[in-house]
Amino acid sequence: MDPKVYELINDQINKELYSGYLYLTFADFYEAEGLKGFANWYMIQAQEERDHALIFRKYLLDSDCPVKMKAIDEPDKTFEAGDHMGPLEAALVHEKYVTSLINDIYAAAYDARDFRTMNFLNWFVDEQLEEEANASEMISNMQLFGSDPKGLYDLDREYLARAYNVPSPLAAE
Repeated sequence: MDPKVYELINDQINKELYSGYLYLTFADFYEAEGLKGFANWYMIQAQEERDHALIFRKYLLDSDCPVKMKAIDEPDKTFEAGDHMGPLEAALVHEKYVTSLINDIYAAAYDARDFRTMNFLNWFVDEQLEEEANASEMISNMQLFGSDPKGLYDLDREYLARAYNVPSPLAAE
């Protein structure tokens, strides 16, 4: 594997684990606010981010590349009580950042003519489209319904119904 592609993928493991930490803090915020559905949504997001790290880890191992685990930064986002929009907006910004990281790995793989890695990354490209769309929809829903107590309650119940699904690259094992 091209050294630059390897380093970017190995770094992405850390970035995905950080994303999980970040979403755990969002879940904790919503739990403290009494919004168990929003907390559930972000607990599942945290699980998915850990799974993404494991998918990258498996790809490196399957490619006979060593995995170097690094320290995970502490999330730096805090929100004031009642700021139910804050984590949603921060999540969209973060997902756009993750998309840029995936694009950087893809570009490095393209430059190295590493077609196997490009093919591997296609799942993540599609996943990021979904992640950004979900984050945008949550913001729209909060703008439309979040200022009304009944609307906020209904959104919270909707997000409480979300269930975890193993990502397809891990489900295939």
